[in-house]
Amino acid sequence: MSSSLKEKLPDSYSDISETLESAKLILSEAVPNAQTLFHTPVVSTVHENKIVSRVMVLREFDFDKKLLRFHTDNRAAKIENLKQNSSATVIGYDPDLKIQIKMQGQATVNINNEVTQMAWNESTARSKKCYSVKGGSTKEIENPAEYDITDFDVEEGYQNFAVIVFSFSSMEFLYLKSSGHRRALHTWDEEYSSTWLVPWSIYKLDIIVNPYH
Repeated sequence: MSSSLKEKLPDSYSDISETLESAKLILSEAVPNAQTLFHTPVVSTVHENKIVSRVMVLREFDFDKKLLRFHTDNRAAKIENLKQNSSATVIGYDPDLKIQIKMQGQATVNINNEVTQMAWNESTARSKKCYSVKGGSTKEIENPAEYDITDFDVEEGYQNFAVIVFSFSSMEFLYLKSSGHRRALHTWDEEYSSTWLVPWSIYKLDIIVNPYH
């Protein structure tokens, strides 16, 4: 997927608008394609003054509304984290494209409302199955085999289903190239603005992955 996408992207970035257009293309194509690394970005939240990160599946990207959508179990620890502090960061990196995209904003939790119902109806039976596991996410157990999903009604999983809508107010784009990196920041506070930033070393990417949700 990265090789075909690479053909659609600039080989160098001289106009800052190209960084934004590339980010939009990358994230738009990441939603339906599980082969791209941006399909599973890292989502970081705050819990008791600590940064907690986890890999999540990108379900929707809407640039006009400046939002990303993720699905999760409403029993997961991050639900309470976000209710207490909605600040969040989403970051992804593809070593083939040599591009990193980082967004900062606020995340809203949706449970048993129109947002979750619409997302649930659009989900496949395979995706819905994940929410039928008993006990809830991150619960300490002795025997994981006891929690294998065997006999279940897929629709019953809706009671454990949640949607996280991440609204971003800034997007940072980093492109790594031996002849010269390019780093740009786009912000949407009261109005849109963009600026070039001094790029850092190729060995100093911002990605820290914690696999626990």
